[in-house]
Amino acid sequence: MKVFFYIPLFLLLLISCGENNSDSIGLFDLKYSLRYDLSDPRQVEDMWDDLHAVATLQGIVNRDAPRLYINYVVESGIDIDTYWWQKYRRPGKWLHDKDTLVYHDIVELVDGYKQFIDGVVLYDSSVASTSNVASAVAGVENLIAVRYDPSPGSIYSRIVLSGPKLKVKVRLINRDGSPLFTGKGRIPGTNRISTGSLKNDPYIWFIEKYMKSNQCAGEFAAYYIDQKWRENPTATVVNHHTLTNHDFFVSKKAFFFDLSPWGDEPATDDADQAVGTDLATLKEFLSEAYRINGGEKMCYIGGFPAWAFKYTKRAGGGHGDVATEWEFSRLIGAYNAFKDADAIGYGALANASFWTHFPLKERYPQKKVTMDELKQRGYIGDSGEVDFRGRDFILFYVGDYDASSWVAQRTPTIWDNNSRGKVPMMWAISPVLENRVPMALDYYRESATPNDYFVAADNGAGYLMPGMLQEPRELSGFKSGLEAWANHCIPYYHRWDLTITGFVIDGTAPGLTKEGLDCYASFSPDGIVPQKAPLTLLHGNMPVLRSDEDIQQNPKDAAQRVAQRVSERPIPFHWFRNILKTPDWYVSVTEELAVFNPDIELLDAPTFFALYRIWLQQNPDAATGNLE
Repeated sequence: MKVFFYIPLFLLLLISCGENNSDSIGLFDLKYSLRYDLSDPRQVEDMWDDLHAVATLQGIVNRDAPRLYINYVVESGIDIDTYWWQKYRRPGKWLHDKDTLVYHDIVELVDGYKQFIDGVVLYDSSVASTSNVASAVAGVENLIAVRYDPSPGSIYSRIVLSGPKLKVKVRLINRDGSPLFTGKGRIPGTNRISTGSLKNDPYIWFIEKYMKSNQCAGEFAAYYIDQKWRENPTATVVNHHTLTNHDFFVSKKAFFFDLSPWGDEPATDDADQAVGTDLATLKEFLSEAYRINGGEKMCYIGGFPAWAFKYTKRAGGGHGDVATEWEFSRLIGAYNAFKDADAIGYGALANASFWTHFPLKERYPQKKVTMDELKQRGYIGDSGEVDFRGRDFILFYVGDYDASSWVAQRTPTIWDNNSRGKVPMMWAISPVLENRVPMALDYYRESATPNDYFVAADNGAGYLMPGMLQEPRELSGFKSGLEAWANHCIPYYHRWDLTITGFVIDGTAPGLTKEGLDCYASFSPDGIVPQKAPLTLLHGNMPVLRSDEDIQQNPKDAAQRVAQRVSERPIPFHWFRNILKTPDWYVSVTEELAVFNPDIELLDAPTFFALYRIWLQQNPDAATGNLE
């Protein structure tokens, strides 16, 4: 399906076509694909093909500079990509003086950037995993990923058989259109015997050809659904094909996969495979990445288990959604990997390969609290003890912002809420998101009020289960990864002036040992909030508070539950986690709390943790973890 369209929202300076040899930014609107009829398999294929081709092209074009911008993601009626574009087109901002070129269809777009690409990697409709392998190959070889489909009007017909007539440089399908991978015999082009899985053999082919020869980056990986998505495109929000997320990882020459983390059942999308085949391939990917990184660097994985489609009870498996999330987190931690968690709901992200070039400041300082200020505000008495005056202190973990996609999509509806600044809010944002949405993190700091304070989200500069970094390391058997994790986190915490990790998801991994706590103390000295820890602890000089409940109710019920929980706990410091709540929700909860218990006080994060540390220093039982 060939579609022409008009772009009304970009502030265009120039409309042109042909080869882009200037410093201008190319603009291409993909929102036309949102109008496709998802009950029509042909239109679903068209949507998939257009988005996949453009995303891989964009990753190559933007690898060294921000040259191509697309408009695609829509949330709550807001054009998210236009929102961010217009913010930085304002006078004095990064993109203000940039000329723009509008491309009207994909053929014109490919023609305009053909000097950046070396051809096409062709993949197979009948072998779902070849779409992910194609994205990985595209990044390494500077190719566009194209599904083989010789029918009139297909992308293959329009840019390979005609139009630019790009050369096919890599084939994941035979020349006659029959499958290259059969799940039998020897895996083509390798010395490896087939896994017996049609799904897994293409991944093994990639490992043998590109990872073992060190052509693929070990520092970046992408966990996004393969073309199996086309069979059930309405299982969740339409844009969760997450093809627009590929561009950044293509630009980084990452490896791509869509594999089950479970070793006790066949993957739900490959029921005939031997139990644990997906897991074995996933471990091989992670082991190769660990080898490439020399065990000293962390592997940045974008994506999340596609639980609405695969690997969970929803898809015919035996495990729950959160259990699958946690199993994947447990696994990657054992191999020095973490995720930027593009989870379902708000998982789509576009233009990360563009925004990654945004010029961040070297440092974004935050205001800390001093002892004199604590005394002046009535929190420290003349004797130096915490002056509670019958009060209990609470803190809200304002989350979850451990995903670039969630931050990009929800900024207009959460951060821009008119009630922000009315009450203290501890924004828990992973600093590693500076890689894909640096403009958002910069905007937050630029527009923050005195009541906005920032800490690291789970579990630092990326989401993993840190207990899996500790020796002995179940699953991998590798040496301790704690030093690699600390070395990874320190520069991110330094740039964003973070000293608190607002939540540590221990999940199904071991809790932090002394060595694990020492690791966190090296970059998060003012506090951490793990799941598996004593109720209270002072580790060296780092305060440790065990996490408590998630509070997601309406404001009145939330306030009632907070008040109840405060009355039940034997300590005067309380932490509650909230997910994607707007500032006006926090204002309403605070107002309701004043009715239920006027002696509960919501503190800002630096004050909360400073007082908590002082209290621990003055209460030996609490400091040594003997208080329950």
